[in-house]
Amino acid sequence: MKTFNMAAPVDPAEGVVAHTVADVQAAIRRAVSKGLRVRTYTTGHASATYGPMHDALVIQTDIEGGVRVDVDARTARIPAGSSWGEVVAATSPHGLVAVHGTAATVGVVGYMLRGGLSFYSRMFGLAPNSIRSIDLVTADGEPRTADGELFWALRGGGGGFGVVTAVEIDLFPVSSVITGASFWPVAEAGRIVKLWRDWAKDAPDTVTTSLRLMNIAPGPGKPEPITSGQVVCVDGAIIGDTAESRSIRDSLLGPLGEPVHDTWHAAGPEAVLATHMDPPNPVKSFGDHMLLNDVDADTFVAAAGSGSPLLSAELRQLGGAIGRPHPEGGVLDHVAEPLLYQCVGSAADPATTEAGRRRAERIRAELAPWDTGRTVPSFVGSHLQPQGHLDAEQVVAVDRIRQQVDPTGLFRGDICPNATVAT
Repeated sequence: MKTFNMAAPVDPAEGVVAHTVADVQAAIRRAVSKGLRVRTYTTGHASATYGPMHDALVIQTDIEGGVRVDVDARTARIPAGSSWGEVVAATSPHGLVAVHGTAATVGVVGYMLRGGLSFYSRMFGLAPNSIRSIDLVTADGEPRTADGELFWALRGGGGGFGVVTAVEIDLFPVSSVITGASFWPVAEAGRIVKLWRDWAKDAPDTVTTSLRLMNIAPGPGKPEPITSGQVVCVDGAIIGDTAESRSIRDSLLGPLGEPVHDTWHAAGPEAVLATHMDPPNPVKSFGDHMLLNDVDADTFVAAAGSGSPLLSAELRQLGGAIGRPHPEGGVLDHVAEPLLYQCVGSAADPATTEAGRRRAERIRAELAPWDTGRTVPSFVGSHLQPQGHLDAEQVVAVDRIRQQVDPTGLFRGDICPNATVAT
């Protein structure tokens, strides 16, 4: 089975690639007949978060049909297994965008259900809030369109409800953006982190940015100034190519000083998928993640800066619509914290992995004063890391709904840690 993160291959008792709803139904019947649990899977970007699968039949969804865009209704119907690259290619010609992730290769369904955060999210909110409908096959082998409490619980409830086969999502009118990245030597990081953090607190909702301390490997399109040592990067997207959006760009980048490399430019929305420089091909990596109520710039730079072997240590700007509860949202409809932290390290070999993990542990310890203990499921790096996105009352509620659609716990292995009281 294909796995984007090759450092965390899946090893189930059996595996099935499902191209139709009937394939999903047949796979569930097979699992039940053999006494196996059922696990769901798409691209494998989050495979490190799945946990053991030795007692399970894994259904890898690659449902036929393709992305269908309704321009008048501003919606897209997306079969499970589709990637964000496919969606953006279908929506951008119409001047419409989804609340998509930063990587073209990431699967849509997992991202949407697990609280995806976009460079558009400060304007349009968390990804689950833009889901119009969800089709799935539940433990009884019957296809259904989720409604009522089940529709509420599926949107951020932590999984374990069935096999999602398609989603319909809202699209938003965006025909142009200003997007890109600027880079400075890591020696400038302390000053830049402080300026960026102060700017981010009051930035308008039309802009979302991130700040990363990065070690970038040489390669095509990567000039020598950003590959010769650790750099600090500020990237993101601003909705629209207007005088106002250009003023926002200038208010962000102007005080930061002259970069060694800059790619910020006006473009169509299809350009946003390239901004964050996520790898297009499978990799071996590990990660960590926290939600922060603030951060001290000097502490962050000292922990994640010079000498770090990590590929990236990131602070992402939240707030705006991300922080506001949605009146029709699911169980995970907002994130109150102003900052998201995540790191990514190479797992190319044991020595590199060990050095990176030690640095990740150091950063986690140094940022502990600002760690809220909460996480966003789509950013969690491992099923073993500290995590949790629901409060106790929400856990009880989603467990009750799971019990209704999966009374025998067929899909229990799919539930995120701390999103259930079941053992």
